[in-house]
This record gives sequence, structure tokens and C-alpha cells, in this order.
Amino acid sequence: MSTASVSDASPTPFAVPAGKTALLVIDMQRDFLLPGGFGESLGNDVGMLRGVIEPLMTLIAAARESGVPVIHTREGHLPDLSDCPPAKLNRGAPSQRIGDPGAFGRILIRGEYGHDIIDELAPVEGETIIDKPGKGAFYATELTEVLEAAGITTLLVTGVTTEVCVHTSVREANDRGYECLVVSDCVGSYFPEFQRVGLDMIAAQGGIFGWTAPSESVITALRQGQGQERSLRSDQGQERSLRSDQGQERSLRSDQSDQSDEFVPVPSSR
Repeated sequence: MSTASVSDASPTPFAVPAGKTALLVIDMQRDFLLPGGFGESLGNDVGMLRGVIEPLMTLIAAARESGVPVIHTREGHLPDLSDCPPAKLNRGAPSQRIGDPGAFGRILIRGEYGHDIIDELAPVEGETIIDKPGKGAFYATELTEVLEAAGITTLLVTGVTTEVCVHTSVREANDRGYECLVVSDCVGSYFPEFQRVGLDMIAAQGGIFGWTAPSESVITALRQGQGQERSLRSDQGQERSLRSDQGQERSLRSDQSDQSDEFVPVPSSR
């Protein structure tokens, strides 16, 4: 197994082990990112989040090319709101609440148009989608089982928002023993100061919750790892071919030895 490294990650270089790394894309949903959606109804500038889309598209493409699993999450609730506690449902005084009719269907309700992931980052066939009722990707979901089944130990974390669902998910992952790198230009907040402080908090005190690095450096590491894997497979193929040739040579020598040992009758004297 090869291990690439994000050399300029903060606070230290970050290892990206092949076959044990997954890309986690958190809550890139229409309700949060589209103009007129729930996020904007709360008075937020969705343009602050939409800046994440382009670099994240590039990172997801690189992950798919490198064979790194991509796992998507969606925050939302059952239509009867039985999985949405009153403490969440009734908090604050928004103009619209979870479950209310919105521009893209009932707000944050599973199966509604607004609940789904934006078109630019739509999952492809075979990619895992985790529907979560809370802010963290692990709470009341099957994410732990999915990661364990795939042998994943390392997470590249992206999505929105930096200080809420991304932070909560990274803290949950940290408590469960996963190594996490938050990709700094692939996470976003409605508030610039929260974005800066949120990223600083991840890598503070020697990486108390994890590491941070820009997507360009992460993509370089993924491609480095892909090259190492190809080289390793080539070396292994050559080694197998050499062993096969050696086996054939030994078999040939054995056949020749058998032939030389065959009994040759000696004519008798009369």
C-alpha cells in the first residue's frame, strides 16, 4: 500500500494512505446554496457558499480518478418531522422553519427538491449518500459502518458550513479515531470571520481536531498516490512475470534432467 503526503498541510504534513482514504462532501444541498432557498431566507448571502462549488468539483473529479471513495451527506428530516427534536425545530425566529413550504419544496425534508445535492456536485452511480438528521455526519447515521466496511481510516472533509456541520462532523470523526484533513477552499461559511476562525480551530494546538490544506495540494497528493499505486502494480506485475519465467525455466531443466536419466539398453555380447 502506498502513502502520499500533503506536504504543506497545517500544522504538519498529512498522510493520504491509498485504499484507506475517503472524500466526505457535507450538505452541498439546494436549500443551503441556491438563491431563494432556505439559507437565503435566513438573511444569508449564499454567494459566500457558492464559491466552494468550483474547487470542490475539481477535487471530486480528482478523487474519482484516483479511486478515492466519495461520500455525500444531506441534512434533512422525515416528512412527519419525527426525527426533528423541538429544540431544533423551534429555535430562533426565522421567517421559515424546517418543514415549511419553501421555494424548492418543504424545507429540509427528505425527497423534496431543495433537500437534494446541487446539480454541479451530483453523486454518480455507486457513491454513498448519507442522510443525517443532525449537524454531524455520524449522529444517527450509518456512516461509521460504511467507513469500517471499506477500511477507511482517513477523511478529506469538504462542504458547508465550516463552523456548523463541517466542524461537528470533524469533531465526531476525531473522537472515533479518524484522521481528518479539512480542505480549506472546499468548505464555506456565510460569515467570513467564522470561516477563518473555524479553520484555525481545526489545526490549532498541533492539530487538535485535524489538519487543513488547500485543494491544489490535496489533488497533488492524490495524483502522487495514484502514480505510486500504478508503479507498485507495474513492479508487482513484473515480479510475477519474472517468477513465472523462473518457474518455466526450472520446469524445463527438470524435463531435461528426466530425459537424461531415462534408461538406455546396452547391447549384450554373444
